[in-house]
Amino acid sequence: MDSSTSSLVSRLGGGSGVDMVKLASDLADARYATQIARLEARNEALEARVSAATQLRGQFSQLAGALGDRIRTGDLSPQPSIGNAAVASVSVAPGNNPRGSYSLEVTQLARGQMLALPGPATATDPVGEGTLTIRFGTVDGTSFAADTERDPVELTIAPGETLAQVAARITGADVGLSAYVVSGASGPQLVVKGGEGAAKAFVVETIASDPGSALAGLGWSPAADSGQQRQSAQDAAFLLDTVAMTSATNRVTGLPEGMQFDLKATNAGAPTTIGFADRSAQVASVMNDFVSALNDIAGQLRELGDPLSGDLGADPGLRALRGAFASLSSTVVMPDAAPGEPRTLGDLGLSLNRDGSFRIDSARLNRTLADSPDGAAAMFTTGLYGVFATVDRMARTASAVGDPGSLAGSAARYNAMIARNEDALAKIADQQERLRERMTREFVAADTRIASSNSTLSFLRAQVDMWSARSE
Repeated sequence: MDSSTSSLVSRLGGGSGVDMVKLASDLADARYATQIARLEARNEALEARVSAATQLRGQFSQLAGALGDRIRTGDLSPQPSIGNAAVASVSVAPGNNPRGSYSLEVTQLARGQMLALPGPATATDPVGEGTLTIRFGTVDGTSFAADTERDPVELTIAPGETLAQVAARITGADVGLSAYVVSGASGPQLVVKGGEGAAKAFVVETIASDPGSALAGLGWSPAADSGQQRQSAQDAAFLLDTVAMTSATNRVTGLPEGMQFDLKATNAGAPTTIGFADRSAQVASVMNDFVSALNDIAGQLRELGDPLSGDLGADPGLRALRGAFASLSSTVVMPDAAPGEPRTLGDLGLSLNRDGSFRIDSARLNRTLADSPDGAAAMFTTGLYGVFATVDRMARTASAVGDPGSLAGSAARYNAMIARNEDALAKIADQQERLRERMTREFVAADTRIASSNSTLSFLRAQVDMWSARSE
């Protein structure tokens, strides 16, 4: 029995006036105090490890995310310029790094078909009962070829429906058409507009219960057109470096080097030039910021990995990350680079100090930027290779929960140990409660017996005192 338990037992003091319930509780607490303190101390240390591993992993993930954002939309993203901004705006799809210059000549913009169909005498008059069907396809002169892949829009026009109601139902069909009513010199008209591209032309068919109703006049086909078609459907047409190309919309994608155009106007016979600015200054800036961020993480690696005071002194995930850091400057990030082009972060001036921190070798970085500015810029994309892909891969590796050698794997292992300790604490709490209940019953019973004995002893003393008084 330890000293605290002995101290508590000594409070019995002959069995009189003792709080037996509190005594049982104190003894039960003392019985398991050492085990509970040991498990709680272990959990506190494990929680510190989980926090450290999560913090370090989070720092690396934030670095990868910030670098990716800067490449996609920041100053490292390709910055296209166009000589005639009225013709088109130019952007670049993520993961691409176009270089050089291109000529663009737009000969035709994409547009949608537009019809102005005559309505009833007034906008409030009903159009008449029947059906209205719109079919999609292509128009060539006076002929129409239906697109069998697209379902037609079929509307049943009820008695009393107005032209505005018909327009609302066409738009509400959500098939790429919009319609509205306009009242001009010749009365109300139903304007129907289709989407951009030659393949989105359409015809309107009507079946009217009354052949003389306004509904009958809403039909249209290219063969019977008498001026209702105000604009025909057509694709965009342009020349990129003199190569003729077409697009169903004025938003043009799928171009070489990931370029994307938003065509705005034609410039037939007067091609404009698209170019991409030199990003050497931006590369130098991001490398300095990158080294600063790496050194923040390197400092955490040193502090948390200290064998005596670090929370992750013997952690395999930290050791793996530290090893990756040690080889970062020599890691080939551009395996497909041409001979003489930059391939490693060391080519961008990243150098490792003896203490595990990083520095920029400005002379080497400047030499690379002078000799191969395009090659240096090409290392900053969101594709399979490059600086971002390397950092992102390291961040993903550190976050792989299924890998016992990663920081996430370490955190998972520590959390599992915490859970086991919590289970052990729960079992101890049950054992402690059972012990408290058992000792309470025993102590209360003992106290009852002691009280009974004391009562008998008091009676006997009273009798002895009475006998003694009589004998005197």
